Amino acid sequence: MTRDRRAVDVRIERLRAVHHRESVMGTVVTIDVYTTDGTCGSDVSLGLARARAVLHRADALFSTWKPHSPMSRLRRGEITCADVPSEVQEVLERCAFAREVSDGWFDPWAVPGGVDATGFVKGWAAQCALAELDSSEVVGAMVNAAGDIASFRSAQLPEPFRIGIVDPKAPAHLACVVELFGAIATSGTSERGAHLIDPRTKRPGARAASASVCGPDLGLADALATALAVSGEDGLGLVEQLEGYEALVIAFDGDARWTEGFPFVPDAPRSWRPLLSASSDLDFDVGLWISG
Repeated sequence: MTRDRRAVDVRIERLRAVHHRESVMGTVVTIDVYTTDGTCGSDVSLGLARARAVLHRADALFSTWKPHSPMSRLRRGEITCADVPSEVQEVLERCAFAREVSDGWFDPWAVPGGVDATGFVKGWAAQCALAELDSSEVVGAMVNAAGDIASFRSAQLPEPFRIGIVDPKAPAHLACVVELFGAIATSGTSERGAHLIDPRTKRPGARAASASVCGPDLGLADALATALAVSGEDGLGLVEQLEGYEALVIAFDGDARWTEGFPFVPDAPRSWRPLLSASSDLDFDVGLWISG
């Protein structure tokens, strides 16, 4: 579930991000690449081309809307796991790991119609696209797959990116602002309705209005955010056991719980009423992107 709004502060804009929007996977993925001189050199251009190719290949492989994609054919039983491309095998193996560490709250094999890796693959594809952007010309980059965000930065970007998490009950407001050290994914039902499947009942169900997970890998963060949206705050302990991952859960009544190391911005409000306005003039050192 997602929003794609950004308000870039002057300080980070001085690095002159190369900004690209790509329509793929049924959404718009935005790519921001920061270079020291603000130009789009040959390495940056090639990196963007490779990143775009990664995203479109993921769409071709995993789309459940494309009848001839390997995932659609696998779901219909026309082929087996032994017949699918290596990327599909990798994603299914990683989905199995996410199912294990989430105690089954994330389970692509429990959805109607057969295995569906959608809850993992968007984050995985964005993380893979990010890897294609790394070069000597680049000091930082961000791939925003409609609010699920993968990033890296060098020492030349000393301040972390800052991410506003949308209040699920009031999408024009922010529940909090966090510092991004890698990736963040947010899942919930406020925009797409009851689309999350409870693996235990195999029916739509969610015990939280919104769940956000930060960590080094967006694929796993995406899966864990889906799991937490279904499990509610009871699943926070599962995330706490994973090194490098932190989580925030916002309940339907607006109450919130989070893991001890969740990276709230120290100087930004994090109370749950009143809320920050998503369009307010936030005095932050770096840009503000939206996850929600």
